[in-house]
Amino acid sequence: METIILVIGANGQLGSVLTKSLQQKFGKDNVIASDLRRRDSFKGVFEVIDATNRNRIQEIVTKYKVTQIYHLAAILSAKGEETPLNTWEINMKTLFNVLEVSRVSQIDKVFFPSSIAVFGEGAPLDETPNDAYLDPATVYGISKAAGENWAQYYFLRYGLDVRSLRYPGVIGYQSLPGGGTTDYAVDIYHKAVLQEEFTCFLKENATLPMIFMDDAIRATMELMDAPKESISIRTSYNIAGISFSPAEVVAEIRKLYPDFEVQYKPDFRQDIASRWPKAIDDSIAAKDWGWKPEFDLEMITKTMIDKLKEQYKTGSKNLEALLF
Repeated sequence: METIILVIGANGQLGSVLTKSLQQKFGKDNVIASDLRRRDSFKGVFEVIDATNRNRIQEIVTKYKVTQIYHLAAILSAKGEETPLNTWEINMKTLFNVLEVSRVSQIDKVFFPSSIAVFGEGAPLDETPNDAYLDPATVYGISKAAGENWAQYYFLRYGLDVRSLRYPGVIGYQSLPGGGTTDYAVDIYHKAVLQEEFTCFLKENATLPMIFMDDAIRATMELMDAPKESISIRTSYNIAGISFSPAEVVAEIRKLYPDFEVQYKPDFRQDIASRWPKAIDDSIAAKDWGWKPEFDLEMITKTMIDKLKEQYKTGSKNLEALLF
């Protein structure tokens, strides 16, 4: 049977890049991108979907005979703290809608992204294991922890093949920061290329797990390609790229921009970050489906700087036209 994929939240930081990678693998006509609005520059099949509307999701699934759903729509950690009840309602309602449509329509596979935001003070900060106690301190993290359990429930109760990754901070040149606590590690490269001073909302020694976008996309697709019998975790897999602090990023950038200036003005996001792991143990993902990151901080910095210099040279500072 032909694979037909629906991506919900295709305009986001991860969704925009993942959609393109899925198009390259399965063909443009076999990937239906969706979000609240269409990007003018988007090339491919696109449907406007408000994921809080279950009937609309069902309509598109039926129309295209969808076999896989990647559900990426969510309000992120820092943004979510501004409107906690709304964040909970949107993050959970959209997930329930996807799970129910998938159950009724007998979807082959569902991807649900989780996050290191599920960890709190009850988890060890170094080499946090996959089965660490989850006591998240943000509504985003609470919604993701709940979502992991619902994903497992739908697998155990209904046999729905839901798969998930706990993403660390994702760094990419393809889109602007999206409201996450780790997004300083995207914005800082933009400021360096523009030769502007950067104000960091975390402390200089705030070490957090990060992953380069290319690794994050590859991990997602490798997980979804893995045989069903290889998937031993039905909540969410830890994955790691590399852990570093803002000071370490600055040191790497200054190898290329010696005069790059940074001020540290920690805000509420530092409180969030202080409860998150410094390093993640992803050995189960490595064992089950061969996960291994490729990008270190030096490679990330060189790639980010080179790609952003190219993009700013075109005169487009919003990057939207460069996504596809």
